[in-house]
Amino acid sequence: MVAMPDPHPPEALSVAAVIPAYNEAGTVGEVVRVALELTPDVVVASDGSDDDTAAVARAAGARVVELAENGGKGAALRAALDATDADVVVMLDADLTGLTLDHLRRMLRPVLDGTLDMSIGVFEGGRFVTDWGNKLTPHLSGQRVCRREWLRSVPHLGEERWPEPAITAHLKSTGAQWSYVELPQVGQVLKEKKRGFWNGVWARGRMYADLLTFRARRKKS
Repeated sequence: MVAMPDPHPPEALSVAAVIPAYNEAGTVGEVVRVALELTPDVVVASDGSDDDTAAVARAAGARVVELAENGGKGAALRAALDATDADVVVMLDADLTGLTLDHLRRMLRPVLDGTLDMSIGVFEGGRFVTDWGNKLTPHLSGQRVCRREWLRSVPHLGEERWPEPAITAHLKSTGAQWSYVELPQVGQVLKEKKRGFWNGVWARGRMYADLLTFRARRKKS
């Protein structure tokens, strides 16, 4: 595979953390606090949240973009990318647990030194359910590091409720160099715990339906 060009020396690259969030008031604050240890440029895009996500993220020190309606993770990610001019972005889910500065540095390092165009974080030793799901479909992980302009060039990024398949497809079509980076002891709060069992099951089913139909939907468009 052909690596993307590196027009700037690593020391000149600026870094931002971008965090799409929908009703994640219980966890977003801690994710923001860890991200701020890496960079002062932390942007949370609240995707039409109807809880205190925006207020909690702002109190924790993030710049917050509030979307009036819930448009999906892709729309929130696009809004967060538009709110920073950093060279490199660290994508993080807002419901992570166990995240540390070392995890962020593990993902960031190979991109800054030019070894990878994108690193993708996968859970290891966090929680069985989230570990299992992450390892079964690591290409769907929301923890990624790459150039901001490259990510903005992903076709239909802002239209995808779950943008990870579109990002992965663009990695393959552009010949980018990418690899997985283990994130020990990191996990996510299950949807069934956040939203109640049946609402969580419904949300999870909707997510997987969207993810699994990505190719079919894009062939028709």
